Amino acid sequence: MNGPRTLKRLAIASLLFLGCFCLTATAENTKEPQKSQVSAAQPQGAQYVGSETCKGCHEGIAKGFQENPHTKVALMHGKAEATCESCHGAGQAHVEGGGDTSKIFNPAKHSAKEVDAKCQTCHAGVHPNFDRSPHARANVGCTSCHSVHQSKEEKLLKASEPTLCFQCHADNKPAFSMPFHHKVNEGLIKCSDCHDVHGTFGANNVKSTADQNAICTKCHTEVRGPFVYEHAAVKAEGCVGCHTPHGSQNARLLNMPSINPLCNQCHSSVAQSTVHGMSAGSLETVACTNCHTFIHGSNMNAAFLR
Repeated sequence: MNGPRTLKRLAIASLLFLGCFCLTATAENTKEPQKSQVSAAQPQGAQYVGSETCKGCHEGIAKGFQENPHTKVALMHGKAEATCESCHGAGQAHVEGGGDTSKIFNPAKHSAKEVDAKCQTCHAGVHPNFDRSPHARANVGCTSCHSVHQSKEEKLLKASEPTLCFQCHADNKPAFSMPFHHKVNEGLIKCSDCHDVHGTFGANNVKSTADQNAICTKCHTEVRGPFVYEHAAVKAEGCVGCHTPHGSQNARLLNMPSINPLCNQCHSSVAQSTVHGMSAGSLETVACTNCHTFIHGSNMNAAFLR
């Protein structure tokens, strides 16, 4: 009676063994391509060769590189032999391959996001919002604005401001030639004084501050406050509710050529005629600021009267 049971048990054990063997073989076959892909992208045991080796072929790039901020930082941290390879990766396979560009990271052959990721390995702490910025979403990467190897401009920019910015933002360039404009072309202020090109939580990469109007009031201190009586529009919409930041044909960069229509967007002329005891037509001929002088805020009068 034990004979058939024994044979049955042996048959079941054999099937289980074969099943495990097939699963193991399948798993190994599945993993094999992954191993080859990893080794192709990053050869195992890749070693650094040092910047002096890189200079042997890239003499033109290496010339004057000692003044580059990247080199200075590397020397400060004791990485004198890994300056080039800090960005391009270990160069042994590249050298042994006779300059095979597939064996090293070449930014010219990678997407903007891949290049940005390489730069962010060091600069992520300084520019934590870059990935969500309009520039990143438009595939405008680090090397679109910065010349990593050599540049005569500060921060390794490819050109000075605003020339660099106008290469893409040509639609904003005419505003700075308006009769009333911020002195960007004259060099008094720069685009980066108001915008953080690496990304913010504000629209148009406008710099983020606790009081968003501080971007303007850091220069226009006379309207900074705080005031006893605050103009609600200043706190709610901010400076851009009444002013056009780049340039305008209207005095004081106002959004409208006359002050009264601007005020009437919130303070209708009908309501004003009731308060002032004048007809709506009469109010149009008298500028609101003739009486309401302190429109940004007042320490004396709730109606911002002088």
